[in-house]
This record gives sequence, C-alpha cells and structure tokens, in this order.
Amino acid sequence: MSRSWERKVKKNMDQINKQRKKAGVGNLVLNTEKKHELTFKGRNYVLPIVLIFFIGMYNIISLMNPEFEFSTMYWLTIIAYVALAALFFFRKPYLTIGKDYIQSRRMMGDKQLFAVAIKEIKVQAGYIFIVPSHGSSWAFNRTFNRFPIDEMSVELKKFADKFNITWTEG
Repeated sequence: MSRSWERKVKKNMDQINKQRKKAGVGNLVLNTEKKHELTFKGRNYVLPIVLIFFIGMYNIISLMNPEFEFSTMYWLTIIAYVALAALFFFRKPYLTIGKDYIQSRRMMGDKQLFAVAIKEIKVQAGYIFIVPSHGSSWAFNRTFNRFPIDEMSVELKKFADKFNITWTEG
C-alpha cells in the first residue's frame, strides 16, 4: 500500500474511533501497522542507581548540618527523586524496527525516524549508533541499557540494506 493511502485509512480510523468512544464502544485497531514491527527492549539500571546514590549523598550532607530539621520540603525532595528513579527503572527503553521507520523512546518521549531521514548506522562492540540526517545520533548499548546488540544489529543490517543506508562496522 502507498503511504498516502495508509494515512487516509488511519485518518478515517481515528474519526471512527472518536465516534465509537462517544458511543461507549471499543476502538477498532488497524492490524497492518503492527504486522511488520520488531521490538527490542532493554532495561535501564544505571540512571536509577545514580539517582539513588544522589539521594544518599543528599541525606548524608543534610544530616551533617547540626541545624538541620526534617521539613516537608526535605521529604518531598526525597520522594521526588525516588519516584524519578522508579520511573526510569520501570519505563524500559526500546527500539522498534518498522516497515520503513525506526522508533525509540528518547528523553522527551517516543520518537520515530523514517528511513529517508537516516544517514548512517554504525555498529561497534556493544554499541549501535543511528545517525539521522538532522539532529543528534541515537545510541543503544549493552552496558547501560541492556540491549541485545547482536540481535539488533542483524535486523538493522537488513533494514539498512533494504533502504540503502550506509552501514559501518568497527
């Protein structure tokens, strides 16, 4: 199917789902979108550990002050950092390879990068870098995010060959 046809179908599906939601009926799902997707999930350990370490240092420094008093702001700060560490731990990073795009969770939300916007894909021992034509590179690694780099590189190689994207191994 052409991309313009897919956009028309998606637009109409969104309108129908809005009507069905108002009527209290479940949404219709277009299965062709998910058919060609392959998702690799990692796990973020490093940032939550750093945040917990930061909380510990904050507690030690605060308690060393002889005039320190436990206030509401102190407890809110502790709770906020623990919640942030939990958020980073439970929101797994991922890489989805679709029919003509790559999607991943970045710091500001889920981002999609179409094949025409990818300049190069670099693979090194334990790392994968996806370099877009504009903007910063997307980095995936085994150490910090526990990604299955070997399996990802095989699928990304197929993706790069399909769309004539520069592939660099080093």
